[in-house]
Amino acid sequence: MHPLLVAFIVASLVWEGFTLWLNHRQADFVRAHRDNVPADFAAQVSLADHRRAADYTRARIALASARGIAGVVVSLALVVWGLDILAGFTGSVAAPWGDVLLVVAASIPGPVVGLPFSVYADFVIEKRFGFNKKTPMIFATDLLKGLVLQAVIGLPLLLALFWAMDHLSRFWWLYAWIGVVCLMLAAPFVYLRFIAPLFNRFSPLADDALRSRIEALMQRCGFQSSGLFTMDASKRSSHGNAFFIGFGRAKRIVLFDTLLASQTQDEVEAVLAHELGHFKYRHTLYGMIRGAATAFLMLAAYGWMCRQPWLLDGFGFHHGGNALGLIAASLVLGIATPALTPISNWISRRHEFQADDFARRMVGADPMVSALTKLSRDNAGTLTPDPLYALVTYSHPPVPARVAQLRAAAA
Repeated sequence: MHPLLVAFIVASLVWEGFTLWLNHRQADFVRAHRDNVPADFAAQVSLADHRRAADYTRARIALASARGIAGVVVSLALVVWGLDILAGFTGSVAAPWGDVLLVVAASIPGPVVGLPFSVYADFVIEKRFGFNKKTPMIFATDLLKGLVLQAVIGLPLLLALFWAMDHLSRFWWLYAWIGVVCLMLAAPFVYLRFIAPLFNRFSPLADDALRSRIEALMQRCGFQSSGLFTMDASKRSSHGNAFFIGFGRAKRIVLFDTLLASQTQDEVEAVLAHELGHFKYRHTLYGMIRGAATAFLMLAAYGWMCRQPWLLDGFGFHHGGNALGLIAASLVLGIATPALTPISNWISRRHEFQADDFARRMVGADPMVSALTKLSRDNAGTLTPDPLYALVTYSHPPVPARVAQLRAAAA
């Protein structure tokens, strides 16, 4: 069998096996602590809520494991048999349309196989635990809108990419990187103005008292925004959250209506202070710089590998073309990419601790502790994750670790 194909199969099975092992650890650990609320949370979280969070976590873990297995099966089948067959059909179509057609065709099996899992997640698990508010019509409409957006945005970008590969010599990847950076800068504006309103309604914050508190907080933090808005998240889910997005004076603060319904004004202020901490420490900016640097390295690797004669032969492909070369390069890079995820998560967790501490200094530790506890309880987040699972997969520190650090800093 061809060497790169063997390496891809082995790496896929190893990574999936490691993921399943971590999932098993998490499920067992959560089950073992299902009947004992951690002492620091006994006054705020009932045993019934703690058990509900444990059951919710284990249900999601089981579904994720099943989805992962199905995804690996489809991926291996596509690489071993499907890609070369698809390349044979699309190779007769004139460039760059044939390349675009191959990428589109290769991207279809994954979402099709994943669709039943998404339906089960929303209409069985989320509904069982009282979170899902979607109707089948909303689910179908969201799916259709997503497909249209992918076509409207993705197809021109793919055409531009393959045109660059055909006409901009061996440094096409550098022009592609410049385009990626421009897209990163434009994405918040495009999302706020054109994409997000297709799915949700955004309204100016109507609570004058809360608005005054938030504006005073922003003034203390040196933060300017283009407005405070609420989003009708409740039409899809009862999960609560908040975020800000954008650059310069175009930054916008968005509060889920579910958050406003479940949190006190002190707690909402603490949640926003945490988000403003990300702004104050420039986490978003550093994230964009890391993203741009990563894109540069990845595209440079694509540019080099697509010129290597061993790339397609290593997978046993009998056809050629820019699209098949890009797909093969992505398979090679995908062998090592999962090893970088824990590093990214470690950086993210450090940023979360910093933002928590900023919120503590702006509004105090108690409102932040209360907000974190209530968010975890209301969103059925487990307070007893497996330490190794959290270390590898969590982009946010476990709530008990965040609460402990806040209380230690306050003391």
